[in-house]
Amino acid sequence: MKQVYNFSAGPAMLPKSVLKTAQAEMLDFNGSGMSVMELSHRSKWFIDILEAAEANLRKLLDIPDNYHVLFLQGGASQQFAMVPMNLMVRNKKADYVLTGSWSKKAYKEAQLFGEVRVVGEDTNNHIPKLTKDMFDPNADYVHITTNNTIEGTAFSTLPDTGDVPLVADMSSNILSTPIDVSKFGLIYAGAQKNIGPAGLTIVIIRDDLVGQAPATVPTMFNYETHVKNKSSFNTPPTYSIYIAKLVFDWLLDLGGLEEMERLNRAKADLLYQALDESKLFDAPIKGEDRSIMNVPFIAANGDQELEAKFISEAKAAGLETLKGHRSVGGMRASIYNAMPLAGVEALVDFIKKFEESNQ
Repeated sequence: MKQVYNFSAGPAMLPKSVLKTAQAEMLDFNGSGMSVMELSHRSKWFIDILEAAEANLRKLLDIPDNYHVLFLQGGASQQFAMVPMNLMVRNKKADYVLTGSWSKKAYKEAQLFGEVRVVGEDTNNHIPKLTKDMFDPNADYVHITTNNTIEGTAFSTLPDTGDVPLVADMSSNILSTPIDVSKFGLIYAGAQKNIGPAGLTIVIIRDDLVGQAPATVPTMFNYETHVKNKSSFNTPPTYSIYIAKLVFDWLLDLGGLEEMERLNRAKADLLYQALDESKLFDAPIKGEDRSIMNVPFIAANGDQELEAKFISEAKAAGLETLKGHRSVGGMRASIYNAMPLAGVEALVDFIKKFEESNQ
């Protein structure tokens, strides 16, 4: 089989050991004689998977007991609406920090449910400096996107929001480093980058934020529904949860998030160093705002034909999905947890060889 490194922003590559386990269990999970895709979500087989997935995620993130873990559907985009529907209820006000395309979409959706204020500058190429006094103490919550998949920026430190609950879209950097869950009121993340296949969304929500939704909120969009029914009010995305559980196993076997962070920073440092030393390419995000998950880069002279040539030749060399997002162009290497160091080394070698032959 041809060696391919998939730098897609999502759905992203999965650990090979996870895929091999899923392959081995495809036709017969745990002696059931059935695939996980065929198991009833009410069966003991699947309930064991669900409970193990939650227990392992709690261990990885050291989630306090006063937080619920939900395995939902609808992607992070559905959370753009569910968050304000459930949380923007006391004063009908919320603060949003806009740092990229996805935070702006979340902001637009929230405007349907109350008064939404932009805190700090609206920016795409850095993380604004935020101080506690910038936030409205009467806001029902503050929303941030911790890592901007398209733009390649990330929060290096969390803003101090005082007593106002902090809500975070962590779709593209959850599980990449340790985090202090107690600093958040709610965390949500689409699975298809660091957790598993598309179709699953993780929500981690503090006790006191459950049960606030008004009666007009539809049953399926009320967090309390899913808390009470342990993520099984309706049929959950069973196979995606199973793969997520295998990914959590893989991370624990690796040594947890401290070891994952060490590996991620080593990969990112290697790639950024190559780009910073390059005369042909430039990584536009600088300093502490650089993402260690998504690394956009462009031709230093803006030559789009050169960029297209790079993408085409990289693909032929087994370096897949390096084309940048359509809204920004250029190239983008997404180096999530499952991307091995060897993949980044292969990309760095290719960048250097391409530069030598295209001076």
